[in-house]
Amino acid sequence: MGIPSFGIEFVPMELFWKTTYYTIQAEKLGYDSVWITDHFNNRNVYVSLSFIANYTDKIRLGPGVTNPYLVHPVMTAQSIASLSEVAPGRVLCGIGAGDRTSLEIVGSKMKNPVRTVRETVEIIRHQLAREKTGYEGKVFNIKAGAKFNFKPEKNIPIYVGAQGPKMLQLAGRIGDGALINASHPDDIKRAVVQVKKGATKANRNFDDVDIAAYTSFSVAEEKKEAKKAVVPVVAYIVAGSPSSVLETHGISVEKAREIRKNLAERNWGEAFGAVDSQMINAFAVCGTPEECVSKIDEILKMGVTHFVTGSPLGPDKKNAINLFGKEVLPHFIEP
Repeated sequence: MGIPSFGIEFVPMELFWKTTYYTIQAEKLGYDSVWITDHFNNRNVYVSLSFIANYTDKIRLGPGVTNPYLVHPVMTAQSIASLSEVAPGRVLCGIGAGDRTSLEIVGSKMKNPVRTVRETVEIIRHQLAREKTGYEGKVFNIKAGAKFNFKPEKNIPIYVGAQGPKMLQLAGRIGDGALINASHPDDIKRAVVQVKKGATKANRNFDDVDIAAYTSFSVAEEKKEAKKAVVPVVAYIVAGSPSSVLETHGISVEKAREIRKNLAERNWGEAFGAVDSQMINAFAVCGTPEECVSKIDEILKMGVTHFVTGSPLGPDKKNAINLFGKEVLPHFIEP
């Protein structure tokens, strides 16, 4: 196995310059990629990415992930094609079905997610290639002549964000990469099996698929502080996880239901107070730099080739990025 890639995720809740500052810091420390989440209630993902692109030189960047329910695939293709002119050879595109709760808030329903994501990937590639023909799918139809008036970069890698078996297999069938939404080695191991199954069905070389573990991550000099920072994220993961996943990790379905109820009612103290160590171990990579090295090493052994540190990163973003870059990364990238 070669040297893995390491990425970082940011939620664009803060001012553009802050996210850009953190990315500059990450690039200098040796991170390979930055992923910006796409939710309607945060700052626009492509404005954020364009800002970042202008102030960085090497780090790869892209939406992680955008969805085809709020943004038409043609517009996503246009956005990443335009971004590739700002950052040639550095653009990535993460596509997923989106967050069901967020979609419902704005009156959009998640219908036929696997089929919809599949057609989205096909349309993006169709548009980047400036095909003269139209596209006829069961979800989307594009007439002939819907060709860009500019010549975009053709080979922008497309990653499929996945958690369930069918979407994971889709990532293996058509994705340049799979963004596996999991943090526990056992969950990732099961996910890699599904990605491999999809690649086999499509007669693809599994090694051509970049396997990215898109984790909830928190690092701090003190384990207690790292755990404290990740509690809100884990609370939402527990609340949104199906019973089968909870039971796999020995987590009470009833307890998860109570957390979900308290989150909905904005009873933050009760919701976050119910998160225990078992939940954190199941749904986050968390601890001191030494502990994180051990956990990442275990995850990489599951077949992961790209490790992404997702929210919250740690109790303090700047310090967490430094800790990871100086005390964790060297264990994996130095000969």
